[in-house]
Amino acid sequence: MNGPSELANSAMNVDGEEAQQSKDPQNLRAQSEPYGKLPVYTVGYVYSSEMLLHSSLHGHPEQPERISRIRKAIQDAKLLSKMKQIPIRPVYRGEALLVHTQEHWDKVLAIQAMTEQEIIDSESYYESLSLYVMNGTTRAARLSCGGVIEASLKVAQGQLQKTLAIVRPPGHHAEPDEHMGFCFFNNVAVAAKVVQLQTQIKRILILDWDVHHGNGTQRAFNDDPSVLYISLHRYERGQFYPCGPFGGLDSCGEGPGLGYSVNIPWPTKGMTDADYIHAFQQIVMPIALEFAPELVIISAGFDAAEGDDLGECHVTPTGYAHMTYMLSSLAGGKLVVVLEGGYNLDSISNSALAVARVLLGEAPPELPPMIASEAGTETVWQVALEQNKYWKSVNPKACEPRDDVDDYTFSIPGAGTAAFYCVLFLRTAEILKGHRQYFLYTQYKMLQVPLMPAYEERYGSQVMCTGDLLENETTIMFVHEFGNLRAELDGKAMCDVNLEHSYLIDFSKQLIAWVKAENYALLDVNLFPRPFVTTPLPINARSKAAVGSPGRDLLVYLWDNYVQLSNARNIVLVGHGQGCQALMELFQRRPANMIKYVNVVVQVVGTAKLPLISKDSDELRVWYSKNSIVIVHPQHPAFAPEGKILKRHGRVMKIDEVKPIKTMMTALPIIQDCVKQTLTQSVS
Repeated sequence: MNGPSELANSAMNVDGEEAQQSKDPQNLRAQSEPYGKLPVYTVGYVYSSEMLLHSSLHGHPEQPERISRIRKAIQDAKLLSKMKQIPIRPVYRGEALLVHTQEHWDKVLAIQAMTEQEIIDSESYYESLSLYVMNGTTRAARLSCGGVIEASLKVAQGQLQKTLAIVRPPGHHAEPDEHMGFCFFNNVAVAAKVVQLQTQIKRILILDWDVHHGNGTQRAFNDDPSVLYISLHRYERGQFYPCGPFGGLDSCGEGPGLGYSVNIPWPTKGMTDADYIHAFQQIVMPIALEFAPELVIISAGFDAAEGDDLGECHVTPTGYAHMTYMLSSLAGGKLVVVLEGGYNLDSISNSALAVARVLLGEAPPELPPMIASEAGTETVWQVALEQNKYWKSVNPKACEPRDDVDDYTFSIPGAGTAAFYCVLFLRTAEILKGHRQYFLYTQYKMLQVPLMPAYEERYGSQVMCTGDLLENETTIMFVHEFGNLRAELDGKAMCDVNLEHSYLIDFSKQLIAWVKAENYALLDVNLFPRPFVTTPLPINARSKAAVGSPGRDLLVYLWDNYVQLSNARNIVLVGHGQGCQALMELFQRRPANMIKYVNVVVQVVGTAKLPLISKDSDELRVWYSKNSIVIVHPQHPAFAPEGKILKRHGRVMKIDEVKPIKTMMTALPIIQDCVKQTLTQSVS
């Protein structure tokens, strides 16, 4: 990356022509036009037939007609005359170097000087990067990037309210030091940097609805809190292009940019308007409103559109219109729409036309009644759980109640169908918890563990134990979130409470039968909290090292006041789902106690993120790697080619069950054998 002093010498482009409109990004601030009244035109567009020069002789999905068909569709609808055409120009070296390296710039410019034989000889190399090149590639790539810069500046400077950049080649896969995935320069990333440098606008939202993750755009701003990057894309455990874990839901940025990258990774093809609108209502718009951008840029790939063979999804032009309409409500309406992917010519032109209508002030067509898919609701819930760490507006476990309806009904203001999911989630969760508590008490005489008031309000009746907890020499501490639909209902939008209840009861029977047969004590901890809490946590649960979720604080409270004060000489910790992360925090906050008193920890995570032990203590890391088992299903992302299993993950073991609700039942024999073997060794 280049610093300001290096940029001062970058005004001259490699063709030897001095930039006419802009000599250097560092000096452009003085050239910025002041904010003023909008002209007659409030919407503009960028287009040039020169971008058609980038073309494959062998045929390619990223074909020139992608932009010519979009322009024609808008023109045939008699909308082009209502939009001001913005003069296009190539990106300058100094602008590109705000994102890309000098080596990258040189690579792209070298393409224009390649001979026909060199192009033929390099085909396999460029194909490995999912690219094709010809002499016109460099010019098209520079115009594409420069066009997006001009479209963004016109909005940022107040000359236009909204703009549409009909450009190619696309840009969101281009990383700072590499061209890839049909992309040469990262058009949107470069434009955002130029806007920040030249204008008063600093806080920018980039919303990427292309069916592929915009790895290059996220990479450009991964540590930058001034740019919020949100991407909705097919992920499929990191197997869908561009592949790898970078587009996963827990890839949230780094350093000062942590929390400013939001990935909504669809696990399968076939996603629909309902899934995208659900994600917008639950994740995109709440975070965007909390971030309060001064400018919104859409990386508008239309390859998730109905009919696109590469994306294999089913978003309609109406769906794209509604997403555009929602984003138009941000940043005072300052919106730039930039073409990325999209390879079915009918789909891309119809979708872009629908977006253009919204840019020109038309209301989007009415959507029919719809319900998000199982995969969609599951993904959105997982993302909400992750993003809740960074954004107060994303609250996966609490919905504001409506006073005029019964006690079991909750709603999210303006959330439409999302309110239904929240009602269903809370209602079913409380039923499941109530069923299980009643079962444990009536069938096995398990007792409710007394809690202090702050924890009682959140978890009252959810911490149960056998009557011999304080006297028994061996204690099994089972930590879970039964009642959490994300883990227990496998993302079903419609819940069969009887079916799910039967799984919980079946597992409880097996677990307690084993505990009784082995003469162990059992402490059953359900960490799924009640949604409405008024009593604050105690001071010591909110201080420095104790910062964490209330559930993790509860584990420390139970350890200090019950487990450690009992007569137990053998302690086994068993975690399930989200309970595993809480156990990791217990290890971090009581490391010496864990090493001294705990014999073994078994965690069943299924598809969730692998728990990672703290790296602060070498002794704890060594102990954990020898005394832990983490059980996952065979399709877990950790086993993908790009995945990685560390020693801090402990001993990771596969099981064949893929349904989260059944993983504990399948894993129970493994847990039994592990505990028996560990305790036998302890006695000997």
